[in-house]
Amino acid sequence: MKKYYLILPEKPSSLLEKMIEKTTKDIDYSILTDYETLPDLKNARLIFAIELPITGVSNNLNIFFQKLFQRGYDSLLGSEGIVLIHSRYQHFTKTEAQSIILKSNLLGCRFPGRPMVEATGNLDNFIPLIKVYNLSLEEVCLFLCEELGKRFVQDEIKRIENPKILVLHSSNRKYSNTLTLWDMVKENLNGIDITEINIQNGTIVDCIGCPYKTCKHYGEQTKCFYGGVVVTEVYPAILETDSLVFICPNYNDMITANLVAVINRLTALFRKVKFYDKTLFSIIVSGHSGGDALAKQLISSLNINKTFRLPPYFALMAVANDKGAINKVSNIEEIAKKFALNIKHEIKS
Repeated sequence: MKKYYLILPEKPSSLLEKMIEKTTKDIDYSILTDYETLPDLKNARLIFAIELPITGVSNNLNIFFQKLFQRGYDSLLGSEGIVLIHSRYQHFTKTEAQSIILKSNLLGCRFPGRPMVEATGNLDNFIPLIKVYNLSLEEVCLFLCEELGKRFVQDEIKRIENPKILVLHSSNRKYSNTLTLWDMVKENLNGIDITEINIQNGTIVDCIGCPYKTCKHYGEQTKCFYGGVVVTEVYPAILETDSLVFICPNYNDMITANLVAVINRLTALFRKVKFYDKTLFSIIVSGHSGGDALAKQLISSLNINKTFRLPPYFALMAVANDKGAINKVSNIEEIAKKFALNIKHEIKS
């Protein structure tokens, strides 16, 4: 049985103490506060409970990750994590959670879908949920913490045999280093059912924020008001797949507009079905740097918000600028093979 650890780098506020209590009501755990002498955290279950200062940076949490990175990129291998985060101020809770999840993931930690409860200074991030739960803002917060704790305890996953993979991209194979890298990965995925959809320019309209009832009405019919390739191809493919792979060239440290539109348009389908049983991967190629910026965007939009499961080492990130430069990256074919093996092993439900 895996051991539970509470990572508590700063003195918690009274609200964070309540959040911890609700999340861990059925959990026997040890508290980690001394980051100079960390125990072995492989094959553990980690509950990050973060009280953010006004700067949005916990120095003690930074020390925690420094120690783990010094141990190696397998220092959290086999572990699973969730995040509780509170600030007396209005900013940085979501971005700090993204950072925690990405750093942990780079060290081998997996995360279930929707692995975080955040509480901003005046709790106004819970306002949309008051009508859903008929509770006060603080009660909504604590209810979500209790629900997260239960899901975390009950999250027993196993590998899917003969998985289906859906690959989404909006690139031109003739020029794209990112697609070339995907092709290297795909060469090592023989025997797996793979569907690729190219979201071409002119085939997709972005979400413009229909009223909730309108969005839900179309979503219940597995449709969206704006139709098009998202409804005819993407929705059915997502419902059928076990794993979603986003192919993301880095343009201005952002995911390409067509793929952002796909993510936004998933909201209608999300009204009908959640994606806790589907695994997220990505291939990100940057001309200079910034792959981690895109990885955080995917974590926030698809893992935190849309409930896709995040496996360890979910993103393959590389740097290649000129056409064909990806082929010159040192050991790139071996890196691609290793990522393919990770995909095979980590498509779980």
